[in-house]
Amino acid sequence: MPDGDIALKLPTMRVAYEGGTLGESELLPTWHEQLQRWLDEAASQGLPDANAMVLATAGGDGMPSSRTVLAKGLDERGVVFFTNYTSAKSHDLLATRYASATFPWYGLQRQVTVRGTVEKVRSAETAAYWAQRPRGSQLGAWASPQSIVVSGRGTLESALANVERQFADAETIPVPPHWGGWRIQPETVEFWQGRADRMHDRLRFKNTRGGWKVERLGP
Repeated sequence: MPDGDIALKLPTMRVAYEGGTLGESELLPTWHEQLQRWLDEAASQGLPDANAMVLATAGGDGMPSSRTVLAKGLDERGVVFFTNYTSAKSHDLLATRYASATFPWYGLQRQVTVRGTVEKVRSAETAAYWAQRPRGSQLGAWASPQSIVVSGRGTLESALANVERQFADAETIPVPPHWGGWRIQPETVEFWQGRADRMHDRLRFKNTRGGWKVERLGP
């Protein structure tokens, strides 16, 4: 199909959002309990990668970047994901100490956006998660020069083969020194539910000096 034909259809592409409502009385007492509820519902509905979130960062120069990562921890302290500490995202986080992450549950006409400061998780927390990872994923973390330009796929496969030989006799693989977790410590958490006529429900938990409060935002 010619590109022009695809572009002509973009203005007419729309979905009727009639999947649900979100009122203040429906919210659980805390943002993390409400987020856990929606995560559980997304998973129970069979949405693929229900814990996937689009992580947005900015470098010291203000240039924004976004990518999808998997949430691997959730409690009152924040939302945790794990990555290479030499990656582009980690460089951004070290430069600004801020991040935003959105869970896009299109199948439920919902999304949640978590926004706030970041901190590295403790090494014990990283080690506990690392022990649950498949061996292949552990090897990949050692082999991957994340965000670094490589000459081709062969370079990556060669690096993985070297790591496999290095740990061939190892029953357990240690955590790489350059790998670990980041925690987004929310200042705001917005719950969005699609509604008819684009009059969506937007309820935001906001951390204030007096504690958390809930605000309704215009759609």
